[in-house]
Amino acid sequence: MKSEEQQEAEFRSFAIAQRESLRRYAYMLCGDWYEADDIVQKALTKMFAAWRRVEPGGAPAYVRKIVTNVFISHRRLAWVRRERASPELPVQEVDRPQEAVDVRMELVAALKLLPARQRATLVLRYWEQLSVDETATAMSCSTGTVKSQSAKGLRKLKELLNDSQVLARV
Repeated sequence: MKSEEQQEAEFRSFAIAQRESLRRYAYMLCGDWYEADDIVQKALTKMFAAWRRVEPGGAPAYVRKIVTNVFISHRRLAWVRRERASPELPVQEVDRPQEAVDVRMELVAALKLLPARQRATLVLRYWEQLSVDETATAMSCSTGTVKSQSAKGLRKLKELLNDSQVLARV
């Protein structure tokens, strides 16, 4: 049996190795780097609590599932919505000389308009490149749900990006 110090050291190494990947994944889900940091922090805290029960080979998939669940439940919290409330949006001038950056920002903005489960499904399937079965496991749902959420999400994205550079590049 491993000592508590060994388990903490293993978890620390795991968290350091996975943090940036999880942060990018969480950003693709929520579209906000600060919220992504919050989601990853909560997910790693939950992962630490379960660390003794997690098999090392399954740890990356397990923590991705936790990130997905934290994101979905995070959306349900009223304080998240209140935190964003503002009578006026700040005016920001962003110099974006690269077309790829523009396309990525447009895609992330469109993803924000999708319901949380559709967004999570699309990000897991097409950004994280998980199979239907792996996505179903990560989201704790059936493969049929993954397929229907993917179809609905892709259809809605096409509607949102109808006159967009994103579809022109695909």
